[in-house]
Amino acid sequence: MTTVTLLHPGAMGVAIGAQAARSGATVLWFPAERSAATKARAEAAGLTPAADLPTALAASDIVLSVCPPAAAEDVAAIVASHAFNGVYVDANAISPERMRRIADRQQAQGATPVDGAIIGPAPRGTATARLYLAGHTPAVTQAAALFTGTQVTARPLDKPLGAASALKMAFGGYQKAARTLAAVSHALAATHDVTEELTAEGRTMAAAVLADTDYLPSVAARAWRWGPEMHEVANALREAGLPPDLAQAAATTMQHWNRDKDKNNLTLEDTLTHLRSTSHDAHHD
Repeated sequence: MTTVTLLHPGAMGVAIGAQAARSGATVLWFPAERSAATKARAEAAGLTPAADLPTALAASDIVLSVCPPAAAEDVAAIVASHAFNGVYVDANAISPERMRRIADRQQAQGATPVDGAIIGPAPRGTATARLYLAGHTPAVTQAAALFTGTQVTARPLDKPLGAASALKMAFGGYQKAARTLAAVSHALAATHDVTEELTAEGRTMAAAVLADTDYLPSVAARAWRWGPEMHEVANALREAGLPPDLAQAAATTMQHWNRDKDKNNLTLEDTLTHLRSTSHDAHHD
């Protein structure tokens, strides 16, 4: 039987821990300095309290870190200070660079790091989530086995550390910015009493925007027109007392495609490569 230390049973962490427990693992946590709400969540999920972190680590094969992104390195450093030598799965929403720093520290203390990324809602009720895992293959396999037959689908990646975190950043960067932009758009529409019409237009849009990569070259080709439109959007938002930042950022990003004006034969590879250019004004045709 595998024993896991869960750091920490927040809303997502406790749901992931509960699924590991469902698969037959013993999932430990330590209640010291945790809130009453946290303790209630852990108890309801069937997690096993440990006296303290050293006790939990000494008994564990795997550490599973699911915490706020800002705390990821601090949590990892605390574990490293106890010379844990099992598998350390960092499943936090952090950049590949931060993941590699955490991995280096864990390896220096004898642990085997695994890069994890949770995509989807907290797995409870009918909700399911995916857990992408990258790194040392045997450790990835061991971590994935925690979720056999559960509402967490483990998806091992045959890629190096940082790959799972990069996927999370790419997906989260789109999803969370898009949802925020939707809120800003509805706030602007409400200011001008056109919410019903905006919602109706929204229903006509393609749902799988992130999956439609064939459309992206046409975005680059039209960016010379769309950029100024985003400046107009920003002005409208300012006038309504709303934040213009996302519209301004979109306009700035589109400037990277200045060289691609009306290029209907642009490849997807070139479309994405041009976003990496250091100067978006240096290549006018």
